[in-house]
Amino acid sequence: MHAITLTTDFGNASPYVAAMKGVILSINPAAAIHDLTHAIPAQDIRHAAQFLAGGVPYFPPGTIHVCVVDPGVGSERAILLVEVAGQFLLAPDNGCVTDLLAVAGGNPVVRVIEEPRFWRPIISSTFHGRDVFAPVAAHLSLGVAPAEMGDITAHWVKLPTPEVRKGVNQFTGEVMFIDDFGNLITNIQADALSEKAGALMVGKQWRKRIAVVNAYAEAAPGDVVALSSSDGRLEIAVVQGSAAKVLSASVGTPVTVGFPR
Repeated sequence: MHAITLTTDFGNASPYVAAMKGVILSINPAAAIHDLTHAIPAQDIRHAAQFLAGGVPYFPPGTIHVCVVDPGVGSERAILLVEVAGQFLLAPDNGCVTDLLAVAGGNPVVRVIEEPRFWRPIISSTFHGRDVFAPVAAHLSLGVAPAEMGDITAHWVKLPTPEVRKGVNQFTGEVMFIDDFGNLITNIQADALSEKAGALMVGKQWRKRIAVVNAYAEAAPGDVVALSSSDGRLEIAVVQGSAAKVLSASVGTPVTVGFPR
């Protein structure tokens, strides 16, 4: 039996997640459904992409993931079924699979969901999560072959990847993700950091002294620290605080690591 996970921006107060679960269980009463999160910021495709890349690779083969962060619902955008690293992901073709495919490696198989016999009979123009994603996931969990859902495609939307620029005695990237602790995860690889780092600029503010640490516990509460994130990228944190608030940073804020000459 394949587990089904749900990732959405629906929040916890609406009936939308319950409706999706109801559709899945109506088709496969034995389905094991797991909520990953329903707190993706509304319509934030980039956040969804980072979330999927950080979580999906750690699930066992055969898991069916459903991601509904879909500002283009009702438009001409396609719905994708991605097979990667032995797992399956249903997602709108809006770029939210970009980061997962980048970290998963291998040769993903991407299909466009086209076969309406696996959908609900009536399709709402505003709720494909209930009417397309959920029933397709349920049928997959019953053993329906992915090939029956649609044809393979070599073309899907890819989010642009911000460039890390290497200058004289510095690296410049940007904040890619902010977790619930307010930690800033950048697109700069952590191996660009060392104890020789002399300064850190977040936005337009230089901080002349930063603590390069291996763990938060190595610094005092309130200290701004730089360290390797769990996925090997430069992370900027405030010990027992929020770096996003202290440094007035958001996704896309430039980050520069400087080294003494």
